[in-house]
Amino acid sequence: MAETETRSGTLVFAVNGERFELPTIDPSTTLLEFLRSQTRFKSAKLSCGEGGCGACVVLLSKYDPVLDKVEDFTISSCLTLLCSINKCSITTSEGLGNSKQGFHTIHQRFAGFHASQCGFCTPGMCVSLFGALVNAEKSNRSEAPPGFSKLTVSEAEKAVAGNLCRCTGYRSIADACKSFAADVDIEDLGLNSFWRKGESKEEMVSKLPFYNRNGEICTFPKFLKKEIRSGMSLDSKRYNWYSPASVEELQNLLKVYDTSKGTKIKVVVSNTGMGYYKELEYYDRYIDLKYIPELSIIRMDETGFEIGAAVTISKTIEALNNENQLEILSRDEIMFKKLANHMEKIASVFIRNTASVGGNLVMAQRKHFPSDIATILLAVGSTVVILSGHQFEKITLEEFLERPPLDFSSVLISVKIPNWASIKKVSPETNSILLFESYRAAPRPLGNALPYLNAAFMAEVSPCVTSDGIMVNHCQLAFGAFGTKHAIRTRMVEEFLTGKLLSFDVLYEAVKLVRATVVPEDGTANPVYSALFVKHSKLGQNFDQYHYNKMPTMLSSAKQVLELSNRYYPVGEPITKSGAAIQASGEAVYVDDIPSPMNCLHGAFIYSTKPLAWVKSIQVNLKSHPDGVAAVISFKDIPELGENIGAKSMFGTELLFADDLAQCAGQRLAFVVADTQKHADMAANCAVVEYGMEDLESPILSVEEAVRRSSFFEVPPLLYPNPVGDISKGMAEADHKIISAEIRLGSQYYFYMEYQTALAVPDEDNCMVVYSSIQCPESAHSVIAKCLGIPEHNVRVITRRVGGGFGGKAIRAMPVATACALAAYKLHRPVRMYLNRKTDMVVTGGRHPMKITYTVGFKSDGKVTALQLDILINAGISEDISPVMPHNICNALKKYDWGALSFDIKVCKTNYTSKSAMRAPGEVQGSFIAEAVIEHVASTLSLEVDSVRNVNLHTYNSLKLFYQNSAGEHLEYTLPSIWNKVAVFSSFNQRVEMVDEFNRCNKWKKRGISRVPIVHGVLVRSTPGRVSILNDGSIVVEVGGIELGQGLWTKVKQMAAFALSSIQCNGDGDLLDKVRVIQADTLSLIQGGFTAGSTTSESSCEAVRLCCNILVERLTPLKERLQEKMGTIQWETFIFQAYMQSVNLSASSFYVPDVSSSSYLNYGAAVSEVEVNLLTGETTILQVDIIYDCGQSLNPSVDLGQIEGAFVQGIGLFMSEEYLANSDGLVVAEGTWTYKIPSMDTIPKRFNVEILNSGHHEKRVLSSKASGEPPLLLAVSVHNATRAAIKEARKQLLSWSSKDELPSTFHLDVPATMPVVKELCGLDIVERYLEWNIGKK
Repeated sequence: MAETETRSGTLVFAVNGERFELPTIDPSTTLLEFLRSQTRFKSAKLSCGEGGCGACVVLLSKYDPVLDKVEDFTISSCLTLLCSINKCSITTSEGLGNSKQGFHTIHQRFAGFHASQCGFCTPGMCVSLFGALVNAEKSNRSEAPPGFSKLTVSEAEKAVAGNLCRCTGYRSIADACKSFAADVDIEDLGLNSFWRKGESKEEMVSKLPFYNRNGEICTFPKFLKKEIRSGMSLDSKRYNWYSPASVEELQNLLKVYDTSKGTKIKVVVSNTGMGYYKELEYYDRYIDLKYIPELSIIRMDETGFEIGAAVTISKTIEALNNENQLEILSRDEIMFKKLANHMEKIASVFIRNTASVGGNLVMAQRKHFPSDIATILLAVGSTVVILSGHQFEKITLEEFLERPPLDFSSVLISVKIPNWASIKKVSPETNSILLFESYRAAPRPLGNALPYLNAAFMAEVSPCVTSDGIMVNHCQLAFGAFGTKHAIRTRMVEEFLTGKLLSFDVLYEAVKLVRATVVPEDGTANPVYSALFVKHSKLGQNFDQYHYNKMPTMLSSAKQVLELSNRYYPVGEPITKSGAAIQASGEAVYVDDIPSPMNCLHGAFIYSTKPLAWVKSIQVNLKSHPDGVAAVISFKDIPELGENIGAKSMFGTELLFADDLAQCAGQRLAFVVADTQKHADMAANCAVVEYGMEDLESPILSVEEAVRRSSFFEVPPLLYPNPVGDISKGMAEADHKIISAEIRLGSQYYFYMEYQTALAVPDEDNCMVVYSSIQCPESAHSVIAKCLGIPEHNVRVITRRVGGGFGGKAIRAMPVATACALAAYKLHRPVRMYLNRKTDMVVTGGRHPMKITYTVGFKSDGKVTALQLDILINAGISEDISPVMPHNICNALKKYDWGALSFDIKVCKTNYTSKSAMRAPGEVQGSFIAEAVIEHVASTLSLEVDSVRNVNLHTYNSLKLFYQNSAGEHLEYTLPSIWNKVAVFSSFNQRVEMVDEFNRCNKWKKRGISRVPIVHGVLVRSTPGRVSILNDGSIVVEVGGIELGQGLWTKVKQMAAFALSSIQCNGDGDLLDKVRVIQADTLSLIQGGFTAGSTTSESSCEAVRLCCNILVERLTPLKERLQEKMGTIQWETFIFQAYMQSVNLSASSFYVPDVSSSSYLNYGAAVSEVEVNLLTGETTILQVDIIYDCGQSLNPSVDLGQIEGAFVQGIGLFMSEEYLANSDGLVVAEGTWTYKIPSMDTIPKRFNVEILNSGHHEKRVLSSKASGEPPLLLAVSVHNATRAAIKEARKQLLSWSSKDELPSTFHLDVPATMPVVKELCGLDIVERYLEWNIGKK
């Protein structure tokens, strides 16, 4: 953009080299809001709105005219206020490269390493990596080889550690990032589209898209440097944004804008605190502290470090690690480096780059934020300087934290980290040693998660002169996080330890004192962590060698084994996912990226917070939103001919809005419509709903209560599974029985990166066009028409791509589209909605919770003879897909030969939000139940659980008995060979012995290993397709299936190219590049059905093949005639001739699968090994080996991505994802702070997958098999391995105890979170160990 003269004091910045000047702006506007609503740059996505996912990451560049230096760092644009980037430059993923000017190497490598599936998170990943690359090049490291950067492998992975992805399983993302590292072993990189296995390293490097370090993007344009030199600052009054340049200016501002006078002031440095403490009100003025020198200093001398309160956490880390400065403080160097190391585990790099140390401490002081910084700085005796009015006050950090919350007029100025040697506590002995250690127990090792507990210990110790021991001369112990209002020093423990010689007795007393001192408050989420960390202390080196070896925190290796076939070329090729590059560059258009039409309004749901109540009134506080709110839509606004319907399935319908009675917490009550999404969300948040309880029974909030009140949904007899064998006979044959054992399974949230979203645009002649992110547009089409009371031909639903679905964008997406359509219909204006993460989590439902009671009979060798199950499924308030759950549960449960199987499964209607399909709905629970039974049998008999699995695997005859027609031919039953093959592939037997040896040698860490099979049935459904060949020979394809990231479009393109290539023309070798799959449009292609159940890709491919066969049949006579005349013919010429001769070049089909092949079984097996930290409960997944039968894979790279992604989503279900609700059934898990999906640092350290290409099967689509859902079931192996490790811990605990207190069988909850694992390993494990040692003496 051309240079322009800046008007006095206006807000000026650049985005991707383009100049933006804003004469006025609401100061609460975030950078992300501006980018998405006021520019064409849509690559930065809104996902969590909390700085917790990385989808919105951009690069911010600042110019220092004095040093003539540009500083580049990644930031979270959803939290960054627009006024704070005055005279800065922003680079988004589009700014790196694009389809018109050429993609950046990052985009090319992300696409080529198959590191993008739904693609919603990919632009943020690319910018995170770009930020690391830019800064690595500025370092003074030695030059990297051509085509590589100065980054190390570890740094490349850590660059994206704060970015979340729900699709890929991260392995492919790690490979794309590592491919830039100077120290990468290129042979370690996984499957990609650049080279084939077996090529030399030189060939591999030559085929990798070249990274030109010298030709990098200019992140800061020249015109902006010129404007900075002119020295104009932002006009404070115009923007209500004040940037004081001195403490005096700040004092005056605070005095002028006294909050007692009603002016609402927000003091900010980076605004990252808004990610945790949501902004629910407007502020009149903003005061930015970044430009006050005293708050921005980093000063180091022999007395220690002084750090200004506005200094970022990243800058603090850099200073604490600075080798040159640390020379002065050589004795304390290790302490400062360890402080820096701990700070690197706080939040993620794009938050640390802007979040200030002072802001973190003030949140801890004012709002009891569970701060790590407060704890570690407390342990080292830090002090702070506070400005109150005109007074500067220097106090200890401990005093600061214990004071009443800082009032508005007080400001934290700086923090001083002392040099230990300078504070006169060091003993005169020259042989004394300074020790410092800090700890955190958190759901993720590399940060991006609040700690359950943190602690830091500093001590000066020396060898005892008179005996062989260690003397504590002085120590400082700090504990913080959950359970305490703020970090605290344990003074009594410090006093007790000082002057003592460390021994088991002393440590035992110290532990007891800690327990008495650090007492969690009532209501603490995880009180098991009270006083955990004194056990870690290096104060007693003789206590145990705790740090025996440090586990790598990231993926260290991965292997992919696959067999390629060119029989149906290009089907079967591992080609790059269609659209991967534009997903990476941010050019791929999702629903919320569609520019808002003129006069567009935005909506937000008001939902019930009561499980059963009359809705008497709904009031939206219009005073605080005078211009914003346009209307509040409820069931009363449904047209006369319409119905109050928001969703439907084959089993029933669901209300769009509650009428007079709300029937669950989270039920939609109304739809508030405003001028912006922010205003709509704030209005919905401020809505006041008046409830009444008269004449109502109590709500049903448990499956037991549903049984008591006979509240059930009917399961159609056709869908209810049949029992197998004679249960009475099976029980009679048993040598042993387990009677009425109980399991409870909770829910799981979808956590797609793109929330539920829709845009409804009124069209001519009473029509409505709706753009929806949905897995079943056809059903939404029908629901919208019914709700509005108009014919279906007046409605059009368009879906191009979905940013992750996992079942949650099927039925649960319909009310979002319908609400927008209803509001647009009533107001005659376009209406869109993008649910915020909290509302999405509250209203969407998720996976089905259930209670399982089982009785099992078995022989002494572990062979089960009979299994009787009673299952109560919590379906919520409406049917949704819940009546299929009994079928799905039994489908996966039958993977073992139970002898006889009998069950009573009830689908309970309760006052919870409707539960819905989530990836492998019912199957994953069924598979878990099967494993829980096997584990229980093995434990009861004291047998190795693997041998019990072995003895209960199906023979082909028992498989036929349990699965009947789905079992297929004998040759198709590949599970026995997979079972044996995975043992060899993973070196299972050798590793079992190694795990046993490890457990014998280690007290505080235990390992477990588990091998698990799966049998997963799928159903192939009818699907439409259309293929049209255009005048220039390019090909356009429409299918019923929706692209969710599962590679459906990619497989369909391959199938079209394969099927049309049977017309042998010259120049048709590139048919793949001529094919484009276009968006789903419900008026263009009808009967699209659901994209669900893992088989839509193959059925869409078959529909396309049928279309192509029709076209080939039509074109063949013409081709033969032309070849007689011309000999050879080019594809384009041939098609032009077909046009001239009026050949119909568009063909439609409707694929209906053969009854004999409409259902089939998928097989796989996995071996997982974990390591459990007995002191914290942290579970590290060391290695996973998977073999999965894909039939003849249509695209091995796509299927590999599905296998890895499904497995990692399963890890989330079994290990970390808690979808919690309160006593009224209202979901209390809120976004990324409390709901933890797997991240780059929690996936397996070694992740090996083999895709088995089993034999030809003429009745399946080119012999292929599904891959989307079945591999998720294999993740139960991680849970089982964790159970095995806990079993070893309990065995050890028992050996330290005089009495037999621990039952040999125990139940491991799902998810097996750190607190759950810790509790089972023994809350008092260290006390027990110390007592045992004292007793031995």
